[in-house]
Amino acid sequence: MTKEEIVVLDGSYANPGDLSWDFLEDYGQVTIYQDTPHDQVQVIKDRVGEASVVITNKVPLGEELLRDCPQLKYIIVSATGYNNVDLPVAKDLGILVSNIPAYSSASVAQHCLALLLYLTNQVDHYSQAVGQGRWQEEGWTFYDQDYPIQELDGKTLGVVGFGSIGQAFARICRALGMNVLAYNRSQSPIGQELARYVSLEDLLAKSDVISLHLPLTDQTWHIIDNQALSQVKDGVILLNTARGPLLDPQALADALKDGRVKAAGIDVLDQEPMPRDHPLEGLANCILTPHIAWASQESRQRLLEKIDHNLAAYQAGQPINLV
Repeated sequence: MTKEEIVVLDGSYANPGDLSWDFLEDYGQVTIYQDTPHDQVQVIKDRVGEASVVITNKVPLGEELLRDCPQLKYIIVSATGYNNVDLPVAKDLGILVSNIPAYSSASVAQHCLALLLYLTNQVDHYSQAVGQGRWQEEGWTFYDQDYPIQELDGKTLGVVGFGSIGQAFARICRALGMNVLAYNRSQSPIGQELARYVSLEDLLAKSDVISLHLPLTDQTWHIIDNQALSQVKDGVILLNTARGPLLDPQALADALKDGRVKAAGIDVLDQEPMPRDHPLEGLANCILTPHIAWASQESRQRLLEKIDHNLAAYQAGQPINLV
């Protein structure tokens, strides 16, 4: 088997220390960096060095770097999304790029459910009330009408982007008695069993809960903006565990403040890490998590296994999961 010089640029995302990279040694000489600064191109170049294979999760590999690293032959993006790699330049230079599809569907769908139930059942409010001793107060009414609990049974879920993750979340919500609408570029027999396909306009107008599961492209950037939010039902709940720039954060903040959107559960932002002046920071009806929907231990183990499969196929001359 041909030995490669392999560099992992940001290994902490997939493996912060609870899993093993040992399998990489079957393929070549390995250097693993836990993190690499995204905004220092020269540092990234120095770390890529003479490697022919680079594994990156979020570290950007742009045109300048790709053209200055002629020995680079293969990139594995250790994620499903691959917008951190300049694909046109990579293809022009003959650099193969693979991603890791369908490794985190169960983890992300479960996180969507966690965000949704947190919001509908007012978990934080009532947990804090108990922690503050209010349950022991004489005359305290356990139910706070300013924090109503909502049932999901009979409500309508709208899934924007109906691939493996969107379908996994739809299955969960159907088990809770929800009706499911889906918006997607194409339809599939499996999708038709889970949901009724509709236009984006119909989905926005009819859904009690909207969950985003699209890839980020020029066409999907800010697909949820002021115009889209003007079409939603009053009191809708919005979830985004896909890509931050799918929605306009200022538009969402305005809609949360004026009540068009009752609440939002957001795991991904247009700027990560979130700056302190971000429009969504500090809003009581918006729960934020730090891009962790995908990161269950089981999901990350599958991710490493699929990196292994990608490398084996590449070295066998039959690369898989090319993008």
